[in-house]
Amino acid sequence: MRKTKAKKRPLLPDPKFNDQLVTRFVNNLMLDGKKSIAFKIFYDALDIVESKKGENEKTSLEIWKDALTNVMPHVEVRSRRIGGANFQIPMPIRADRKISMAMKWLIKYSKARNDKSMAQKLAAEVIAAAKEEGAAYKKKTDTHRMAEANKAFSHFKF
Repeated sequence: MRKTKAKKRPLLPDPKFNDQLVTRFVNNLMLDGKKSIAFKIFYDALDIVESKKGENEKTSLEIWKDALTNVMPHVEVRSRRIGGANFQIPMPIRADRKISMAMKWLIKYSKARNDKSMAQKLAAEVIAAAKEEGAAYKKKTDTHRMAEANKAFSHFKF
C-alpha cells in the first residue's frame, strides 16, 4: 500500500454501562448520524431483555455479550483465483473483524424480524442468539459449514 495505515480512533465508553463495546454496537446501529436515538433503541432493547430473562442470574448486558459471542464466526471463506478457477478458501478471522461481523449480523437480522419497534426486534434477536438460535446464529453456523465443506482447499492459503 502506498499510504500509511489509518490509525484506530479510540471510542468513548457509553454513558450507562461505561463499555466501549456498547458504543461500537450503537455506532453500527445508528442511522443518519442519530446516535441518541440509537442509544435509546439499544437501552430499550436491554430493558426488554431484562424483563424477559426470568430468574436468570445474568444481567441484560451479560446476556447481550453472550449473544454477541455466540454469533461471532471463527472462520470464513475467501475467494481466490488459482489457475483460472475460483476457490473458496477457509481462513481464520481477526478478532476485531469477528466482533464487527457479529454486530452487523445481529443488527441485520433484528431489522428483518416481525415486531413493533426496533428495540423489540433487537431484544428478540439478542435473546435468541444467547440461546444459540435465531437468524444471526444460523448465519454463523452456515459460515462455519461453508468453511468446513471447503477444507480441502485450505492448502491454497494466501
